This record gives sequence, structure tokens and C-alpha cells, in this order.
Amino acid sequence: MLHVFVYGTLREGEVNDIGQAAARHGLPAPRLLGAASVQGQLYDFGSYPGLVPDREAPAVRGDVYEIDDALLPVLNEIEEVYPGVEGLFRLREIGVNVAGRELRCLFYPVAAESVAERLLIRAGDWVRYRIARDAAPELRYGS
Repeated sequence: MLHVFVYGTLREGEVNDIGQAAARHGLPAPRLLGAASVQGQLYDFGSYPGLVPDREAPAVRGDVYEIDDALLPVLNEIEEVYPGVEGLFRLREIGVNVAGRELRCLFYPVAAESVAERLLIRAGDWVRYRIARDAAPELRYGS
């Protein structure tokens, strides 16, 4: 079993919902361990966010799941992470505190150089930001 921190479209109810991704591939359902956060900057890439880890930055909200090892290739495909290819997203590992327990989690940050022209999501919560942005698209700001 692996642990994964999801902060964007892999969150429950989002377009790439991790539970639905597992079900589509006949894999065991991921087990939600709880809400968590990592230090970093969250950016708007249009239909998805990108996270740049930064120990000096505010918290970015997400969720931690325990997943079957067989789900990792599915998540890599969603995030377009391929062996030997440096794409937008990178598969990395980070320590995350979940309900008082430190877990090593896989996650998908973006390269810092990819966010130069992107809007910062100041509140650090993709779902909250996306819902507000989509309700009032004329208000494209990083709140």
C-alpha cells in the first residue's frame, strides 16, 4: 500500500476523482486517511492547479489516501508522468501530517519554472477557488 497527497483534480468530486479513477480500472477503492496540507504555492493552470513546494509558503490544502500499488500507474497516466520524461508534473515524495501521524506521501508538484505566467491561488485550496472562480468567471483573482 502507498500513501498519496492529492490537492487538485484528483480530490473527491473533481474531474479526476481518485476514487472514480480506481473504479474505472477495477482497482480497490482508495481509503481516505484525512485532510492535510503541505507548504507551497498553488497556481491556476485553467482546468487544474499546480503546486510548487516551498517550506516558507502558506499551506496548500489536500487529502491523503492509502492506495493499492496498482493505482499508481493510473495516477501517473492522469498526471502525464512517464519514466524518463520531464513533463509539467513530477512524481515526488513528501512528509505529511495526517491526524497527528507523519506519513511519507507521493504527490504531483509542478516545476517552479512552469508557473511564471500563472495566477497564484492565495487561499491554497483548489476546490474552494475553482468553485468561486467558475461561479464568477469575471473575477479571476487568486483568492
